[in-house]
Amino acid sequence: MTPFFVQIKCELGKSYQVANALAEAEIASEIYSTAGDYDLLVKFYVDSGTDIGHFVTEKVQTIPGVKDTHTIITFKAFTA
Repeated sequence: MTPFFVQIKCELGKSYQVANALAEAEIASEIYSTAGDYDLLVKFYVDSGTDIGHFVTEKVQTIPGVKDTHTIITFKAFTA
């Protein structure tokens, strides 16, 4: 499985609706509300070989209330 994160900027007043839609779609591993330029930080896992760009375009950006996204590809998880 390949992990990656997406920061999501929502239309004004739509953050909770977007978070609920992501939860109901059961495509996200973790969903956090954030302060700053983006409203949500979402962790996803996809099968190796899955095109992350297509996944974000088709599964995330099409959710009503999503205004913008910023995808963060990860390479290695470090633990203490």
